Amino acid sequence: MSASASSGTAGGSIVTRVVIYGLLGLFAVIYLAPLFVMLITSFKSLDEIYSGNMLALPRNPSLDAWGKAWGSACVGLTCEGIKGYFWNSIKMVVPAVAISTCLGALNGYVLTKWRFRGHKLVFALMLFSCFIPFQSVLLPMATVLGHFGEIGRQLQDSIGTSLGFGNPTVNLVFVHTIYGLGFTTLFFRNYYEAFPTELVKAAQVDGASFFQIFWRILIPNSTPIIVVTVIYQFTNIWNDFLFGASYASGESMPMTVALNNVVNTSTGVVEYNVNMAAAVIAALPTLLVYVLAGRYFVRGLMAGAVKG
Repeated sequence: MSASASSGTAGGSIVTRVVIYGLLGLFAVIYLAPLFVMLITSFKSLDEIYSGNMLALPRNPSLDAWGKAWGSACVGLTCEGIKGYFWNSIKMVVPAVAISTCLGALNGYVLTKWRFRGHKLVFALMLFSCFIPFQSVLLPMATVLGHFGEIGRQLQDSIGTSLGFGNPTVNLVFVHTIYGLGFTTLFFRNYYEAFPTELVKAAQVDGASFFQIFWRILIPNSTPIIVVTVIYQFTNIWNDFLFGASYASGESMPMTVALNNVVNTSTGVVEYNVNMAAAVIAALPTLLVYVLAGRYFVRGLMAGAVKG
């Protein structure tokens, strides 16, 4: 290859890199600009917000807005901050993610390693559930939750406890578990599809039971897809607004509904710094999940794509 051809190739490579990294940088700035504005606004006073530039850094940074958002912001007609609603979301998300992930793993295991007559139809129906929009299940789910409430009242009268039936947080755990089951089953089924069946058969020959194979062979080798499922479910459930607004109210509201009520409160002036601080607090859990487990998320997706 001549020197001119070599220099031309090198020059083209440099231009390509400049274009690629330039576009990536531009997209990163556009994507992160709202978060930047939220953060700097949350550290400003109202006077500085009204008189200053939206993109200007705070002259006298303060955490007052964060403290007010957490402990004394008005959510609707009550002014006790968002801390209670934050913990409502935690109490809802953790069990919903754990239950839907475990059931999805169990379904994927059965549909790939313990196939039964009609397993393809069952998987097709569960796959179809992934495409059912939220709005179409609101009324049927409300009917089911209404029956749960009746069961809870009967249990309360007979044994002195409702066992969680009719509790708004338990209701939301049930809703998100059921709605997410199609996705978690899909993830695990595709991942287990190429898992060596010989290992399962060898364990059966050695006398391992159904659940022993599941817990001792499948689960220890499922870390990538478990991470993918947990991140996917956590993000969807934490950010859900429709189910939370439909099936919870008052002190049982999740974080997203409370945040909407903070922003739309009519008890005084609009405190943009408090609103931004509350929005950042609401976004922190999902942000932390992606920061801590983002690389495993991509790795798990690629593993599932190759094996499925």
